This record gives sequence, C-alpha cells and structure tokens, in this order.
Amino acid sequence: MRRILPHPLAALALLIAWLLLVGDFSPGSLILGVVIAILGSWLLREVQPPRLRLRRFGVLFELVRVVLVEIVRSNFAVARIVLAPRPRAISSGFVRIPLEMRDPIGLTALAFIITATPGTVWVEYDSADDSMLLHVLDLIDEAEWVGIIKNRYERRLMEILT
Repeated sequence: MRRILPHPLAALALLIAWLLLVGDFSPGSLILGVVIAILGSWLLREVQPPRLRLRRFGVLFELVRVVLVEIVRSNFAVARIVLAPRPRAISSGFVRIPLEMRDPIGLTALAFIITATPGTVWVEYDSADDSMLLHVLDLIDEAEWVGIIKNRYERRLMEILT
C-alpha cells in the first residue's frame, strides 16, 4: 500500500481540499481528486525534509511562551492602530537584519514566528549576506527590531536546534 500511496494522510487531505475547492462531489471530480491525491503523495515522497533534532526543551517551551505572548500583544497593538478614531502618523518600513542562523529548519521557524506576529512580515532572505528583510507596520527604532529578532527569537532557535 505504501508503494501506491506513500503518504496516505496527505493524500486524504489533498482529496478533501480538492473536493471542497471545486465544490462538486460528482464522480468526475472525485476521480480527478483521487488522481491529484496520488500524484501529490508521490511528489511528497521525493521531498524529504532534513532530520529534526531538538535540544534544550526548556528553551523550546520558553520560546513558545514568548511567541504566544508577543502574538497577543501585537494583536492589541495592531488593533489600536487600525481602530483608532484619529489615525496617527504610522511610519511603517523595512529593516535589514543580519542572521547567524543557517539551519533551514530554524530559518523556516523564524519566518513562521515573524509572519504569525501581527504587524511584521518576513519579506526576503538574502543568502549572499545571510540577512533577512523585515517589514514592520509601526517602525520606530530599527536597532530595537534587530535586537528583538536576534535576542528574542534567533538565539533561542539556535539553542534548540544546535
């Protein structure tokens, strides 16, 4: 069975997503969905992520706590900006942040953390100079943002993954 369907749960998720997207449960849509699910399962077999080795679980739990607190805090800050009766001058902008982390899983986690936090978006990663471009909705101090990313997130991710 694993030869035909190497990732059955992913195939099932693809089939369900396909049927929901087309909004049609006819035999033709079902057959096409099954073909897409099987092909997707085969393609997923070819994309094997690197082995994940977590260390320092205490730091992992601390990072999760910090991220959750920051997401809640940022939600209120963005809501205050968007819902303010008198809009104030917002100085959004871009910050280039040098990174020490090279681990693809760590960079992915950092991108997820930053993008999940309201008011910030990971724009690009430049592998030539190992830096990321961050967009901040309400940018006041660039140096503060560099410190936040490096000390609050990157340092902890490096401790967890190395």
